[in-house]
Amino acid sequence: MSKILLLLKKEIRELIPTTIFFLVAFHITAFSRALMLEQYGIKLSTSGTATVGALIVSKVILIFNKLSFVNLFSDKPLVYSILWKTLIFNLFTVIFRCIEELIHLVSKHGSLSSASQHLITEVVWPHFWSSQIVLFAALLLYCSAGELIREVGANRTREIFFGRK
Repeated sequence: MSKILLLLKKEIRELIPTTIFFLVAFHITAFSRALMLEQYGIKLSTSGTATVGALIVSKVILIFNKLSFVNLFSDKPLVYSILWKTLIFNLFTVIFRCIEELIHLVSKHGSLSSASQHLITEVVWPHFWSSQIVLFAALLLYCSAGELIREVGANRTREIFFGRK
């Protein structure tokens, strides 16, 4: 039982910083989207979607980070690993967001085939891509910080930012 609790504690400790980061990033994106749509009289309540999205993305990123192809450039200068991981994670977020749009359209049109046909015409693509640009910047920041912490170490990074204890 104690092994399970230790594993759970370790998982939660790894998940908290990533989740907080993506909660902030997804809520900024959702808030920006709501502000863009407000001028058309469209009210969005996206806090729940942003929170669930952040939780899913954080867990998937932690899982992906353990896969060998994601860490393909871990022995190269940091820029390679940062750009590679940013591209991989960005691709994942594009797929995730398209699935999210499809789920919404399935509930509206009743079937996956019908929703797929309406995906191109009903999604407001400028809003989709502007949000994706913000997420790309957030992912670039996240990957840069993560790789720097991996290289320097968590304790040394804390010292650099907050001073010695």
